[in-house]
Amino acid sequence: MGMGLYIHVPFCRGKCPYCDFYSVSPDEGTVDRYVSRTLELMARCSGNCAQEVGTVYFGGGTPSVIGAGRLGELLEGVNRHFRLSPGAEVSCEVNPTGVSGEFFSQLYSAGFNRLSMGMQSANTDELSLLGRRHGPDEVRRAVEAARAAGFSNISLDLMLALPGSTRESLERSISFAAELSPEHISAYILKVEPGTPFASRRLVLPDDDETAGQYLFAVERLSELGYLQYEISNFSKPGFESRHNLCYWRCDEYLGLGPAAHSFYEGRRFYWGRDLEGYLRGDGPVDDGPGGAPGEFAMLNLRLSRGLIENECVRRFGEGGRELFSKIRGRVLGCPGSLVEVRPDRVRFTPEGFLVSNALLSRLLD
Repeated sequence: MGMGLYIHVPFCRGKCPYCDFYSVSPDEGTVDRYVSRTLELMARCSGNCAQEVGTVYFGGGTPSVIGAGRLGELLEGVNRHFRLSPGAEVSCEVNPTGVSGEFFSQLYSAGFNRLSMGMQSANTDELSLLGRRHGPDEVRRAVEAARAAGFSNISLDLMLALPGSTRESLERSISFAAELSPEHISAYILKVEPGTPFASRRLVLPDDDETAGQYLFAVERLSELGYLQYEISNFSKPGFESRHNLCYWRCDEYLGLGPAAHSFYEGRRFYWGRDLEGYLRGDGPVDDGPGGAPGEFAMLNLRLSRGLIENECVRRFGEGGRELFSKIRGRVLGCPGSLVEVRPDRVRFTPEGFLVSNALLSRLLD
């Protein structure tokens, strides 16, 4: 499949109160310096990268705020400095506001072939609570404009277990999303991160039972609509799983560029600091130690609906992989069958198991 390449575009017009991703307000000069610095790093990194790149992902922030021209310039740099696999997946995150048919046409012409759009909800009260600047109509128009431009692989984000939400309000959001027929839907349970505006508010969140009920309802309803779960929070029509996401969960190598971007390359993990000015003045990435150990491989693969597969453990680690799988399989036998499914060749969590995956992983892994 080739390695992954992630480019963090750290600009956003305004911070949503739940967001913990690194971003700053854009200005023309700083954006130009960011593009130049990132192109410079592409040239430098490519000399040490012999692998093909199978997936490119522009995340943020809000990549679309820097414009299709600059995004195209960055992607042209990727093509110039790296070897892209034939049919590589090239994704860009966009917000439903501030984009037009011309923007999508330019993006598509530049070589992007997948979009990830932050819808979050189809309920206006929930969107207001989340600090979103769009309504359902803007989402519909953006998806239609992207389709008209040629995009045939679109993902929509949904958020679950919002303050005041119910299964009925979630059903409205899921049904609205399905009417737009995206190829992929990500459905995340709201997590209040320290340091965000939500952390300082007295939010009344659904209790654990309601949160679990909403999650399991989403899994079942999305399946009925043709979106099969392939990872804890990700669902797709057959053949439209996010290859970039799978790069992470299969513990494959990837390179990240941009402030706050993380990498796993040649057995090491490293990351750029959450500091745009430091990135622009030439600060290097921070070493984060070795990566890809058997336990980490197992943990990441158990996030996938297909689970941990014995043959893949052996392919990665030889006989040590067989011992890893055997140990985990033995420990699973004491877990409730409603949470974990055990087959001769694999161990996988059920949707109910995904809800308590942290507890399960601590039991199964040293």
